[in-house]
Amino acid sequence: MATRHQNTLARLMVAPSVLLLLAWMIVPLGMTLWFSFQSYNLLSPGMERFIGWTNYQYFLSDPAFWTAMANTLLLVGGVLVITVGGGILLALLLDQPMFGQGIVRILVIAPFFIMPTVSALVWKNMFMNPVNGLFAWIAKAMGAQPIDFLAQYPLMSIILIVSWQWLPFATLILLTALQSLDSEQMEAAEMDGAGALSKFIHLVLPHLSRAITVVILIETIFLLSVFAEILVTTNGGPGYQSTNLTYLVYSQALLQFDVGGASAGGIIAVILANIVAIFLMRMIGKTLE
Repeated sequence: MATRHQNTLARLMVAPSVLLLLAWMIVPLGMTLWFSFQSYNLLSPGMERFIGWTNYQYFLSDPAFWTAMANTLLLVGGVLVITVGGGILLALLLDQPMFGQGIVRILVIAPFFIMPTVSALVWKNMFMNPVNGLFAWIAKAMGAQPIDFLAQYPLMSIILIVSWQWLPFATLILLTALQSLDSEQMEAAEMDGAGALSKFIHLVLPHLSRAITVVILIETIFLLSVFAEILVTTNGGPGYQSTNLTYLVYSQALLQFDVGGASAGGIIAVILANIVAIFLMRMIGKTLE
């Protein structure tokens, strides 16, 4: 009886926060869903009308949607490959005893705390500028022609910038997992004559599998909504070469003033994000079994 009373009291205490969170999420989502069925353009106030699934048909039949979808998948996949692979290598390096180990770890993790807009501006003006950037200076010093990365390889440039931001996060998670590896297992493997590569494949990598899965899940959720880096560097161009779903919805709403079409795109993006999240959660569940 006392336990039931405590559970009821706990639910009542948590209820305001839960209701506030639901209202915070459901009200904007409900408004977006309503606008997605309307012909609603900011340049024509008062002319709203119900048009059913037309916005969805228009958005899904727009060639820019499929280009943005492909760019989104390439962006997420490219960043995951770089951050997971680089994170494992950095974690193995930082796990070794070295002089100034604490300072080195802080320097490696530092980029994660820089705002996306600031990091994008730094990469755009200090590194990738075809006239005064660091990469241009290196190319000139080697007698080669400087490359305008943001114009010639826009999506690759965005992947590089975002990877630089998320690499410290992956490194931190993987380093924490690596430090929990039983040293006795490594010593036993060495006594059995196992080499460095064999120990990595059969001991280190299986031990890091759960941490890698967590990194993939968390990064994917955030990478699906990359926006600031694209806005600051390429504006989705040239053409739609670096436009992802998030930037396409922004362009539809605030550059073309089509709130109805942008709302339909937003709903489609939410559905796709939830499909990916469910798939990744199931993958984590299988990993933890």
